[in-house]
Amino acid sequence: MATPTRFFQEDFVPYGKTPVSEFTVIQTSREGVLRSVADEVSGLVGLTDNEIAYVLGMTPRNLHRIQAEKKLDTDASERLLLLRNVLIHALDTFEGKENVVKYWLRTPISELNDQSPLQLMDTVTGFGIVEDVLGRLDYGLPA
Repeated sequence: MATPTRFFQEDFVPYGKTPVSEFTVIQTSREGVLRSVADEVSGLVGLTDNEIAYVLGMTPRNLHRIQAEKKLDTDASERLLLLRNVLIHALDTFEGKENVVKYWLRTPISELNDQSPLQLMDTVTGFGIVEDVLGRLDYGLPA
């Protein structure tokens, strides 16, 4: 059996990596992302199966039913790529400290209407808001 190829050419060492561009997100989402990439992305900071399924807009059971070599649909692929970008940005913002990122993702923030960043990332608009908060933190502004 042939070894499956990784979705991204780089190894998943997120700290200091560049997020995927918006046009790459669009193109790749349309093509579909392999289910196995969801495990790699969730492993960046140790997201649970429930959390990754929530962000992808599906139940954990449905996520597990998809075989590793099968592609996710366009919506789930887009969300997965956006999640990867947010995680890379968060790891950069918090200097590669995975535990800090995990805590931040799960902690309600007043600027997010007392919701956690993970709670907002069930919508594409929510991803943008979370990115804005990270940008504010990057520049030392209150978030």
